[in-house]
Amino acid sequence: MSKRDFYEVLGVSKDASQEEIKKAYRKLARQYHPDVNKAADAESKFKEAKEAYDVLSDDQRKAQYDRFGHVDPNQGMGGGGAQDFGGFGDLFDMFFGGAGGGRRNPNAPQRGNDLQYTMTIEFKEAIFGKKMDIQIPRTENCETCHGSGAKPGTKPETCGVCHGSGQQEVVQNTAFGRIVNRRVCSACQGQGQIVKDKCSTCHGAGKVKKQRKINLNIPAGVDDGAQLRVSGEGESGTRGGPPGDLYVVLRVKPHDFFEREGDDIYCEVPLTFVQAALGDEIEIPTLTEKVKLKIPAGTQTDTYFRLKGKGVPRLRGYGQGDQHVKVVVVTPTSLNEDQKELLREFSRTSGEHTHEQNQSIFERMKKAFLGD
Repeated sequence: MSKRDFYEVLGVSKDASQEEIKKAYRKLARQYHPDVNKAADAESKFKEAKEAYDVLSDDQRKAQYDRFGHVDPNQGMGGGGAQDFGGFGDLFDMFFGGAGGGRRNPNAPQRGNDLQYTMTIEFKEAIFGKKMDIQIPRTENCETCHGSGAKPGTKPETCGVCHGSGQQEVVQNTAFGRIVNRRVCSACQGQGQIVKDKCSTCHGAGKVKKQRKINLNIPAGVDDGAQLRVSGEGESGTRGGPPGDLYVVLRVKPHDFFEREGDDIYCEVPLTFVQAALGDEIEIPTLTEKVKLKIPAGTQTDTYFRLKGKGVPRLRGYGQGDQHVKVVVVTPTSLNEDQKELLREFSRTSGEHTHEQNQSIFERMKKAFLGD
């Protein structure tokens, strides 16, 4: 099968700059690298892109290719079948600053894993904050062997298969060239060391499970779903590496009376018919105390009143939110005959005509649904 045009492979024009050629190749290499793409044709596409880049990134070889194309035997294709399309780790080194897959030193210090812990707190604990101790299960370095996994007085030995690299190289000669694949060492499982005399406490793992007490400071004003980061309280690092971090996710219990929206607090209080009609002064509970609220005469149900500064302390800033009080007029349900007569008298003297008013309401509703 004939080879595709190298410019077509990289998706660039013949007058593309070296920077454009390099950018196009890096994009394809990331996409089709066999370590990250397990598709059946990924390896062949990766090698095709690398071959095109090897030629077009070299000014002399590019000039030869532009003149002769694929047919010239001296176009400089890197030695034909002897070219090494392996070295996948080298590409990861180029892309990720030397931290890439194949060349990582298994004996280098490694940072510990981060942990996540979800806990439930009371409504007012979220409002005002709280200092508390929590117990976190986590993996720590074994105190007996100090994380080495070896019996005290002994130490791990360098793996004789990978010689401490943690990887094995498998070389394959194919029609496309020599391919070098690097895999995790089967003898040491990528550790680069083998523990022959294992620690009796951790059984060679170098780690043990423990319950760790953490002092947690919940700041005032946190809300449901807030995440607190506790630096250095994750799992222990390996070979002297730093520990990970602990992330505490907060779940806030609902309150029986208050509801929260951001930094504001909402509540609902009942009013009698008389209080709503004549006005009154009532006591309202807030997050910290009871305050007086003046209800003006003629207040309607579902009216809101604002208590400024009686809400939640602002988590990032000064001051507090507000409290919003919704009043609901409660209709009496157990009237004796004298009370009913008083209400009828009130209706007559106030000029209310209940039946006529209801008729008017029904007429307006009928027009709204059926039109004029």
